[in-house]
Amino acid sequence: MRTVLAFLVIAATAYLALLALVYVTQRSQVYFPTPESQHPHARALWVYSEGERIKVWVVSRPGSRALIYFGGNAEDVAGNIDLFAEALPGRSLYLVNYRGYGGSTGRPSEAGLRADALAVFDHVRREHSEIALMGRSLGSGVAVHLASARPVERLVLVTAYDSLVNVAREYFRWLPVGLLLRDRYESASRASEVEAPVLVVIAGEDEIIPRARSEALAVAFAPGQARVEVVPGVGHNTLDWSPAYLKAVREFLAKELG
Repeated sequence: MRTVLAFLVIAATAYLALLALVYVTQRSQVYFPTPESQHPHARALWVYSEGERIKVWVVSRPGSRALIYFGGNAEDVAGNIDLFAEALPGRSLYLVNYRGYGGSTGRPSEAGLRADALAVFDHVRREHSEIALMGRSLGSGVAVHLASARPVERLVLVTAYDSLVNVAREYFRWLPVGLLLRDRYESASRASEVEAPVLVVIAGEDEIIPRARSEALAVAFAPGQARVEVVPGVGHNTLDWSPAYLKAVREFLAKELG
């Protein structure tokens, strides 16, 4: 009996130590900052937010329409500049490097990324009256929050999720992630506050974000508000390989509001 009790104590201690380790290091498992890069076809705009300098890549076009893009947790957003510039010629483009990413200062967190998104939007609104948002993977949570807090024209969510907590539960069923996770990105709970039309793009073979999580987000919006586009044969990080991806985005952004 003493041996069993000792084993249980050791196991419980080890489990608690693991929980503590996960809690302390969790942001290093969510955010993977990219180094600063350069691009010959865009200019750098610096937006100040809570004492941090946020680097935003800009492709300027005439007119009132703009698109603000929030990327994935390990994405160099500069890699989208040429693709977006070709696919979306009718809008100025603003691609945000999260704090700690791509030359922006600071360390990433949900609260920080939310604040930076608001600051970028308010800056862009000085020059553009029609602003669409696009968020991919992690960035979908940033985009949904921003769309719930500011008047946006349209919202595009790519490989998105209803809640980062729910995604984590798919991977760590043996951990109480609901208690541990600090950066939760509860997009589904914000959906009712979004008034803009929504496009949800799902990678048919997404190996990172379970399809059920994307579908749960789509149905959280008002009936008829969100259109779902499933791109077959591509995964979470190979979505760009399919022409259907940006074709769907282009058509959605070009459609007149009715």
